[in-house]
This record gives sequence, structure tokens and C-alpha cells, in this order.
Amino acid sequence: MRYAVIIEQAEGNYSAYVPDLPGCITTGNSLVEIEQNIREAIAFHIEGLREEGLPIPIPSTAVEYCELVA
Repeated sequence: MRYAVIIEQAEGNYSAYVPDLPGCITTGNSLVEIEQNIREAIAFHIEGLREEGLPIPIPSTAVEYCELVA
């Protein structure tokens, strides 16, 4: 499965979350770290859902960039 991930830069680090997996969030000090952390967070989140016998959400969030010309 392929989930959309939102990465935001904060004052001293980065945060990331997965819209299709409510509660699946993480932080990191660099883009490399946040990418690794969110992969681990997704795997952990899905594992927890399976252990609880809950359905795994199907990825449905679409991501698109809009370029604005000044």
C-alpha cells in the first residue's frame, strides 16, 4: 500500500502525519530522519490495527501541487 504523508517544517525539527491513518504521527530532526520515522510509524500503526482486529484503512488521500506564477 502507498499512503500520502504530510511533512511540515517546525521551528527546530520536522513533523509528519498520514491523513488516512488517524493518529499516525512522528517527528524528526531532518528530512532523512522524518522519512525513516514515518515509515516505522506506519508499520507500527498498521501492526497495532491488525493486533486489535481492526480494518486497515485503504489509502484514499490524493496529493497534488498547485504552482502559482507571480
